[in-house]
Amino acid sequence: MTTPLEHLSRNGRLGTFFIDGEWRAPRGTGQAAVTNPATEEVVTQFPLGNGEDVDAAVSAARRAFATWIRTEPEYRADLLDRLQALLEARTELLAQCLTLEMGAAIAYARTAQVPLAIAHVRVAREVLTAFPFVEQRGHTAVTREPIGVCALITPWNWPLYQITAKVAPALAAGCTVVLKPSELSPLSALMFAEAIEEAGFPAGVFNLVNGDGPCVGAALASHPDVDMISITGSTRAGIAVAQAAAPTVKRVAQELGGKSPNVILPDADLDRAVSLGIAAAFRNLGQSCSAPTRMIVPRAQLSEIESIARRAADDIVVGDPLAATTTHGAIANGAQFDRIQTMIGVGISEGAKVVAGGQGRPGGLNAGFYVKPTIFSEVRTGMRIAQEEIFGPVLCVIPYETVEEAVTIANDTVYGLGAHVQGKDMDVVKDVASQLRAGQVHLNYPTWDPHAPFGGFKQSGNGREYGLEGMLEYLEVKSILGYF
Repeated sequence: MTTPLEHLSRNGRLGTFFIDGEWRAPRGTGQAAVTNPATEEVVTQFPLGNGEDVDAAVSAARRAFATWIRTEPEYRADLLDRLQALLEARTELLAQCLTLEMGAAIAYARTAQVPLAIAHVRVAREVLTAFPFVEQRGHTAVTREPIGVCALITPWNWPLYQITAKVAPALAAGCTVVLKPSELSPLSALMFAEAIEEAGFPAGVFNLVNGDGPCVGAALASHPDVDMISITGSTRAGIAVAQAAAPTVKRVAQELGGKSPNVILPDADLDRAVSLGIAAAFRNLGQSCSAPTRMIVPRAQLSEIESIARRAADDIVVGDPLAATTTHGAIANGAQFDRIQTMIGVGISEGAKVVAGGQGRPGGLNAGFYVKPTIFSEVRTGMRIAQEEIFGPVLCVIPYETVEEAVTIANDTVYGLGAHVQGKDMDVVKDVASQLRAGQVHLNYPTWDPHAPFGGFKQSGNGREYGLEGMLEYLEVKSILGYF
């Protein structure tokens, strides 16, 4: 089978940006490396853009917006249909790409990273075809119109998923876009741009510029011809983007950090609640902003919970992402690997009880960014490991005495992105959920719903993605009096 690098090389995509419907050589002279997390080997070099590349992409998007805004929803829906089909046809190639650039186990890339990303394209089309762009209120028409040129900044942990979660609703709304993917995972973005081109989107509607945050990200945030910027990343990065965007008064949507709680109530089925809680916290090796990495549990059941958690951790197989038996691959990059190792050390020094894992690589793995899935118990809510986003497979088990205390602990964070509640008495489960200051709450591990709006309270950001609310972010409201 053709590898992702062979495919991109053969098609002349490596080393180019997609601007105004063409693959162009960048004007920036900087270079960055793509490193295979499983081997720590550099697999390719690629160019970083600069302000001139940003200007070219924004200009193309601005020109295209003049006609794209006037297209019919049915036309945009047909293009999204084609895009979905083309991404589905590339499923295996995209999965291999994600394994190469960010270390995801191939089975997880095939069953989660790629299909969940494609689901965002399908949902954008479904929302678009049912959306009332004009609403009558008496004699007034309230219309929703695309905001304009949107700059989209996406992260390295769910590379394709975050691209589709932003690009698909923006295009559905009638906006034009400039995408800046993470410089640590640029290959899947090139493949996505190929699918956009083949689907037949008009020139300039979608543009891709690779680059880093301080140069390309900052240039997009401050650009006077960008009407909106949407970023998924760290809270630090979100603040920097908002500050750069402020002088031009553009809309800023931020999906940022998290330290999500998982409240296990006294009547919960512990085997299910704890084992699935471990799976949720360690999904994508904990490299998810909404990962429920604080498990808040009844103190009276702590010993039993520790035993279940230890067994669940023992079932995790960390290793070569391409091996069939691997459940969890490598951490996406060296900087994050070092951060996780440091924070595991912090937890040990703070006196938390190590139930599973610890510092260092798992046995038999002497190279690659591999981490032992680590569970700390007897964690106090004031500890650094309970407050700081670690972004790796590190779980804090925090005991409580009363349900009221559990809610207090759950809300004791600067973040408010996701939350979970487990229990049999649904009246109590729903009551606890209503008290949690988070943008999305999961009750008893429901199936994923791509129509459910996603976003944060507090320092987890503002705005919403996915479903109807995801498209509303890209629309302005206009009222026309005397219309009817």
